[in-house]
Amino acid sequence: MVPVTVYAEMTPNPTTMKYVANKYLLATGDAVEFASKADSKGFSPLAEALFDFPFVQKVFIAANFITITKTDNVPWDFINMELREFVREWLFFGKEVLIQMPSKTVAIEEDSKTENPAKSFNPSEFDDPIRALLDEYVRPAVENDGGAIDFVGFEDGIVTVSMKGSCAGCPSSTATLKGGIENLLKQHLPEVKEVVAFNG
Repeated sequence: MVPVTVYAEMTPNPTTMKYVANKYLLATGDAVEFASKADSKGFSPLAEALFDFPFVQKVFIAANFITITKTDNVPWDFINMELREFVREWLFFGKEVLIQMPSKTVAIEEDSKTENPAKSFNPSEFDDPIRALLDEYVRPAVENDGGAIDFVGFEDGIVTVSMKGSCAGCPSSTATLKGGIENLLKQHLPEVKEVVAFNG
């Protein structure tokens, strides 16, 4: 049996830490984020257990890493080892990381009940080229920083993306979005005028 190793890696976002495992947690390309224990119930036993720690604010799980967002009242020095060991033991004993993926349509329906219904985008001829560029150039770098980026839609020259994991609320994510992603898409697709983050 291969021993499970997990190492912690700082991310550009000071409130998040990336825990990288030497095994796959989800299928490549899949990623899921939970903002509360209630969100994770019935989907991710691991995320649910992590929310038992009073300082865990968000849990983001991708192919071979977990990004944990902590509350501001406790420094990483006090909790990093404990979280790393908790994740390592969980994986070592083969406990379930994810039972099922939360359905994306449910989140959109819930949004429509609130005062700001989720904006819906009509498919465009640029959706696939934009997705391909994001997958090839942007996704690996974003995952490297413990986050994820999803294409939401394209309308009137504006590309809307959703930032998750360490990229959500990260001080440098706006610079990444405007400087890196926007420039890249504009170079390849003159139709793109701007890239904005969707705050769902």
